[in-house]
Amino acid sequence: MALGKAADLARQGLENGEVTRIAALRDQIEQTILRQVETIGVNGEGALRVPNTTNIHFDHIEGEALVIALDLKGLAVSTGAACSSGALEPSHVLVAMGLRPDQARASLRFSLGKQNTKEDVEFALSLIPAMVARLRELSPVYQKV
Repeated sequence: MALGKAADLARQGLENGEVTRIAALRDQIEQTILRQVETIGVNGEGALRVPNTTNIHFDHIEGEALVIALDLKGLAVSTGAACSSGALEPSHVLVAMGLRPDQARASLRFSLGKQNTKEDVEFALSLIPAMVARLRELSPVYQKV
């Protein structure tokens, strides 16, 4: 019964435009970060993806440091791919997709749900570029392009 109910809720989300709304929020995150932050990339860009999730690598920083910095400001994100959460090694999925191990370790996953609003996305976007810039300032390997 639970699977049937989940399928019914998914169908309702397709019919009422909820999936389209969430995909637009995801796209706003990607497009804004791509415009505002240098040397990054959307993992899986151009491929068919779920509408509520994006995974972005931020070169020259450690993803865990960015997760902590954003968490301290009230934004919950996670590193790598869902299947490697909590692992010390870079995500084997991201590496298999062609990312270098350092890029896989510098990847953050942003997940949205039906409760997220445009204001939530704007809040995230008000934090991310500054946090990335700050962490890069502290990085011994980063040289501003």
